[in-house]
Amino acid sequence: MPGGEDTGPRPHPQQKGANVTDEPTKALKLMVTGGAGYVGSVCAARLIEAGHDVTVVDDLSTGHADAVHPDATFVEGDAAEVAQRLLGDGFDGVLHFAAKSLVGESMTDPAKYWEGNVLTTLRLLEAMRDHGTKRLVFSSTAATYGEPESSPIPETAPTQPTNTYGATKLAIDHAITSFSRAHGIAAVSLRYFNVAGAYGSFGERHTTETHLIPLVLQVATGDRERIQIFGDDYPTADGTAIRDYIHVVDLADAHLLALRHAVDGEHRIYNLGSGTGFSVLEVIEACRRTTGHEIPAAVAPRRAGDPSVLVASSEKAGEELGWKPERTDLDGIVADAWAFTQSRQAV
Repeated sequence: MPGGEDTGPRPHPQQKGANVTDEPTKALKLMVTGGAGYVGSVCAARLIEAGHDVTVVDDLSTGHADAVHPDATFVEGDAAEVAQRLLGDGFDGVLHFAAKSLVGESMTDPAKYWEGNVLTTLRLLEAMRDHGTKRLVFSSTAATYGEPESSPIPETAPTQPTNTYGATKLAIDHAITSFSRAHGIAAVSLRYFNVAGAYGSFGERHTTETHLIPLVLQVATGDRERIQIFGDDYPTADGTAIRDYIHVVDLADAHLLALRHAVDGEHRIYNLGSGTGFSVLEVIEACRRTTGHEIPAAVAPRRAGDPSVLVASSEKAGEELGWKPERTDLDGIVADAWAFTQSRQAV
């Protein structure tokens, strides 16, 4: 790639499945930046279940203190500043989730994203270099690919991001390659597709929600009047855009495998998706079935830059990490998200 990168029954959401958290492995002391956010909190929980010693670092600008696992050490603050202060205390590695992630905002306030994502990560990499921390798993994104030339999308696809958010993540990938080579860091970037679902009390609750499943569920709870469908004239079976939804627990477990298989001095990149696409209408229908609510919908014009189909090829992660998503049923993903949404309604 450019820059030299190398590129059964579904468990109940509060139960551990037969997966990497059950496999014996050396306990590691790990720093999880952004561990009070959606994906970071689930990943921290799975790491703790696997026996690792986890310190969560989060400035709580978008995260939630009550999303931090009770068995984690929590440090509130800037990821890079805390890393520089604490990594010398025997940390084996860093899982870096902390980031600004609103695509629309990234286009209107790009400085916030170049500073908050790229500069913060550069300072984090410097802290790892200074303290000899040799293992990194980075939360990247499918937005690094931009408009795909084909589907499913492999890691060898051109990286041509169409928004500032994706551009900052791609820049970080290049920086990680440089630091990995120069300082012997074993690094893995995981490019997420559409993350969804929940894990017991850990789930998705953004102040500004932009993701389809939680938006549809807001209609079911009465917090939103209707769901907007942006375009019904795509070249797909029902005219609506198709996306690849990956359960957040499958995603988190890929991070554990990435930690285990990272190679000193190398930066490897993997796509994480189910390999199956669902249309906007299919997602809405799944939400209707799960919630029992009608969920009114209204068609709006397409959004500029929205591709017709985004589906991952995750074969490389399967071959090199031994990763396979286990929670691929759309109704099951929605059911976990709905259970979490209902639990938050009761708070």
